[in-house]
Amino acid sequence: MLRSMTGFGAGQATKATESISVELKSVNHKFCEVKVRLPRELANLEPVVQKHVKEHVSRGALEVSVRRALMTATGLVPQADVGLAREYRRAYSELAAALGVPDEVRLRDIATLPNVIRVEEPQVHLEDATIALTAALAAALEGLSTMREKEGQSLSADLAARLGVVGTLVKELTALAPKVVEEYRARLAERIAELARGVTVDPQRLAQEVAFFAERTDVAEEMTRLNSHLAQFVALLDAKEPVGRKMDFLVQEMHREVNTTGSKSQHPDISSRVVALKAELERIREQVQNVE
Repeated sequence: MLRSMTGFGAGQATKATESISVELKSVNHKFCEVKVRLPRELANLEPVVQKHVKEHVSRGALEVSVRRALMTATGLVPQADVGLAREYRRAYSELAAALGVPDEVRLRDIATLPNVIRVEEPQVHLEDATIALTAALAAALEGLSTMREKEGQSLSADLAARLGVVGTLVKELTALAPKVVEEYRARLAERIAELARGVTVDPQRLAQEVAFFAERTDVAEEMTRLNSHLAQFVALLDAKEPVGRKMDFLVQEMHREVNTTGSKSQHPDISSRVVALKAELERIREQVQNVE
C-alpha cells in the first residue's frame, strides 16, 4: 500500500505529574529529515524523539512540536528554601535570647525574608516525562501514519489510472511502428517512379533504402523497455515497503525511452503520442514526488 509523505498527527499522555502533548507535521522530502522543537527543560530528550520517528518514517520532512503542560498560567511556581528558612529561624532565636526579649517570630515573618520563597520554573521529573513523551509520540505517529495511508490510497488510484493511459499509448506506438515503415516504402517508391519517369526502378536498391530507414527508426527495443518499466511500476502500487524512490527512478527511465522514440521517428502519428506520453509521465512524476 502506498503512503503519502504529507500528513499530520497529534498525541497526549500523562505520567504522574508530567503531561506531554506532541504534534507531527510531514511534507515532501527526498530523505528523512526530522526537526524537533522541545521545551528547554526537555532538550535532552531530542535523541529519543529522533529515534522513534525514524523507526516509523522512511521519507519526508517532519516537524515535531513537543509541549509540556504547565501548572500555572505563567509556567512559574513558588519554591521554598527550607534550609535557608531554618537558618533565619535560628538567627531570630539567638537574637531574642541575646536581647532578652520574647521569641515571637511567626511563619509569615520568615516566609517574607529574601530568597526564602522564590518563583521559578518547576523542576521536571525526567523519567516520568520520558515515559509520557514516548506515549504521546506513539499516538501522534499512529495518527500521522493513518493520514499518510489514506492519502496514499488516493495517490495509488490516480497513478493506476495514469499508468493505464501510458499503457494504451505504448500499445498504439508499438502498432504504429511497422505501418510507418510501410508508408515510407510506398512514398519512396512513388517518389522514385516520379523522378525516374518510366525508368525501371531497382527493387533491391529500394529494399535497401527501406531497410536502412526501418533500422534507423526501429523503436522495438524502446517499446520493450517501456513495457517492462510499466509492469514494474504497476507492481509497486501493491508493495508494502516504501517505494517512492523506485518509482521516481522508473519514471526517469520511461522518460528516457520516450525521448529516444521521439528522436527516432518524426512521423506525425508517433510524434503526437510521444507528446501525450511525455505529458502523462510528467503528471506521474509530480505525483510520485509525494510517495514515501
